Amino acid sequence: MRREFTEFPHRRLNPLTGEWVLVSPHRTQRPWQGQVEKHPSAPTVAYDPSCYLCPGNARAGGARNPDYDRTFVFCNDFAALKPEVPRATEEDGDLLVAQVESGICRVMCFSPRHDRTLALMSIPEIEEVVNVWADQYRELGSMDSIRHVQIFENRGEVMGCSNPHPHSQIWANETIPNEPLKEQRALLRYKDEHKKCLLCDYAAMEELRQERVVASNDHFIAVVPFWAVWPFEVLLISREHARDLASLSPCTRRSLAAILKQITTRYDNLFEVTFPYSMGFHQAPTDGAPHEEWHLHAHYYPPLLRSATVRKFMVGYEMLAAPQRDITPESAAERLRSVSNVHFSERS
Repeated sequence: MRREFTEFPHRRLNPLTGEWVLVSPHRTQRPWQGQVEKHPSAPTVAYDPSCYLCPGNARAGGARNPDYDRTFVFCNDFAALKPEVPRATEEDGDLLVAQVESGICRVMCFSPRHDRTLALMSIPEIEEVVNVWADQYRELGSMDSIRHVQIFENRGEVMGCSNPHPHSQIWANETIPNEPLKEQRALLRYKDEHKKCLLCDYAAMEELRQERVVASNDHFIAVVPFWAVWPFEVLLISREHARDLASLSPCTRRSLAAILKQITTRYDNLFEVTFPYSMGFHQAPTDGAPHEEWHLHAHYYPPLLRSATVRKFMVGYEMLAAPQRDITPESAAERLRSVSNVHFSERS
């Protein structure tokens, strides 16, 4: 990029949301005397008798897990959404509006192993996780009351994860939530204006430039997006114009498993810790429309900034004005590319 965009403050547009991010590369040497986090730690035992997600253990809500030996899905005991709710709307003009929202929340344990994150699982094991995600999207999305299925993982205490046993969550909504709705509108607008897919064009552009690519294979490309907000944010894009996980072929699902392992391994190797993040897939709404504009992708939002103990905070200007970052996305991608594909815990 030109010197003006590597040394001076500037802003970048996120075409998926229509929002701007302020980039301040000159601030990378700013001294830090603020909060220091605990060093992220990972479980070291295969089974924890006190863990409410391990096989055979009682959960916090009183139910007991089966002695599962593979990926396991159950309804969240403390769900944010309920399938059976009264139909009600309240409006007082245009200012006070409320609607009852129905939905389903599930928890999905990746493995019976308490100590097996995606980075430490084999590709066939991760492929099974991908297959279950696809099955859950198809099953929940086929329900008349569900219009959006959100698959996501919170990893690490700093990201609000309440249990270290590696797992993801699946929340299925009656309506399309804010963030995918922003993308829905942007994807539609781009298709109407350009007669092409926004993310197909963006993936091709990043493939050509290479400066923000973190990892890639025959079916997926992972980049630190040009408009990244979080220091080591990653956008994972399907090379084919697929709408959702359920539509992927077995070969493509295997490629997805491989690149998920690559991304999480590179994250862990960056500071040689179990790297915290929130990640999730954005897929086509399940409202019955064809949604030809939709393109399968996943977002990774990790908070760590300078080290394993210094994180990015979204406060002040970020909350009141616009997101801001110091290191450029190009620098972040270069650092992620430079680390090994072999997990630090497995090196001899």
